[in-house]
Amino acid sequence: MTAIREIVIVIFLLVFISPLMAQKQDEPAIPDADTEISTLSKNKVELVKKPINLNGVFNETLIPEETSGGATNAVEGYNLQDNAKAAKYDSLWMRELYENAKLYDEIYTYVSNPETDSISQFTLDTEVLKERLELLNEKTPFNIAYNPSLERVIKSFLTSKHEFIERMITASQFYFPMFEQELDNYNIPLEIKYLAIVESALNPRAKSRVGATGLWQFMYSTGKMYGLDVSSYVDERSDPIKSTIAACKYLSKLYDTFGDWDLALAAYNSGPGNVNKAIRRSGGYTNYWNIRRNLPRETAGYVPAFLATMYLFEYANEHGIKLNRVERPYFETDTVHVKKLITFDQISKLVGVSKEELKVLNPSYKLDIIPKIKGKDYTLRLPKDAIGKFVTNETAIYAFAEKENKSKDSNLPKLVTADERIRYRVRSGDYLGKIAERYGVGVSQIKRWNGLRSNNLRIGQRLTIYPRKPVTTASSSSKKTTIKSSVAGVSTGNSKVHTVKEGDSLWTISRKYPGITIENLRKWNGISGSNLQPGTRLKLCDCSS
Repeated sequence: MTAIREIVIVIFLLVFISPLMAQKQDEPAIPDADTEISTLSKNKVELVKKPINLNGVFNETLIPEETSGGATNAVEGYNLQDNAKAAKYDSLWMRELYENAKLYDEIYTYVSNPETDSISQFTLDTEVLKERLELLNEKTPFNIAYNPSLERVIKSFLTSKHEFIERMITASQFYFPMFEQELDNYNIPLEIKYLAIVESALNPRAKSRVGATGLWQFMYSTGKMYGLDVSSYVDERSDPIKSTIAACKYLSKLYDTFGDWDLALAAYNSGPGNVNKAIRRSGGYTNYWNIRRNLPRETAGYVPAFLATMYLFEYANEHGIKLNRVERPYFETDTVHVKKLITFDQISKLVGVSKEELKVLNPSYKLDIIPKIKGKDYTLRLPKDAIGKFVTNETAIYAFAEKENKSKDSNLPKLVTADERIRYRVRSGDYLGKIAERYGVGVSQIKRWNGLRSNNLRIGQRLTIYPRKPVTTASSSSKKTTIKSSVAGVSTGNSKVHTVKEGDSLWTISRKYPGITIENLRKWNGISGSNLQPGTRLKLCDCSS
């Protein structure tokens, strides 16, 4: 028995204990607390205190080779490791927000040309819809009542905009917390957050064909009234926080005027003057649905699209709309005030944040350049893990940027600010479309600003114009280089020819050039149909060349 017991013990040790011992030997030794802190202090803490070595920064890789003596180059601080799970979330967010940018055209086209009279493929019980709308009406200050027009819009959204709503629900988790904070500060209904979906499809760089810009689609003149600055470098209409605050101020003013949120929304889209005209033409009605037929076409589809969006967000589960919940609703970001002119390329190179991510986090910088202007405070938003790198090495970063900027100073566009208003004198050969193209505004805007009832102009006539944005200028020796290397900084309105690409149509081309209509393109290029061949060069003016 004793021998058998000994054999069993030996087998047990061989099978169970030996592998554990081997595994233990393979594992690295765990240092005690004092040893670990000492090591970290030597290898990392000193790194953070040192400014970056500019000679090392000019190295393409920014990651130094290890030396035999174990010395650590200060630039190694740029190879810090991020939390893998958090980085994955940020990566998913970046992809989601970047891809959503193209959805603006979809919602703009729908609101401008609603096709709600077409037969819907989606079945929705009318009585159920009435009950849900009544519940929504009880908890919001909007006049949400059932009517056939709204039902058609909702069914149309469910049929053709199902995927769009899913994408908006995902992206909203990034923007809505910030919207709600500002809306609450101004005592505005939180449901107004859905307005940004109808306005811009949550794209801070969205631009309409008439020049409205940003999440809340401000025209230049209205944005200026509410403190949004526009220059050749910066367009604060695209700044998510500043534009949201401006939208809150504007909406509060409109509500004070009309005392009704539905009418305030209609006025936000088409202007208070058009709403007042619609009230008069309707015989004095002040209910949106009673004046709807007297509003501009786009506004007629605007409020129903807003209410339909609100309904679908509130009843997404009931309609099988997928909710892609994210584990954290916003980027972990922070801001730093910029002390000297610096470009996105330089920031990306030095702190390891991609240029695409910088554009998403800092959408108000039009040329991917953050300027330094006396009397102005501009901020840079970065992921929190990159903020420390920037602040710690701030002096060296600015020295690097300044040295690089001086070496190619002629290629940097000069700052040009936009005047709030100009007086234009009509010359021979002028027509409204030509003037609108020059200043990046719409023909209808020029007519509204000047009380014009027709498109006829007379030589010598003075027109008041609020330019959408200034023309970016550069020194004459580098003008051509600047145009080629910085497409985003050159007004498309200056182009005279458009080369047709695959997928282009007269509609998409006209939207790229403010003030130009489909009829203009047909007239100037002798086009009768709608088919375009890739490679065709289309004239963008009534000119011979």
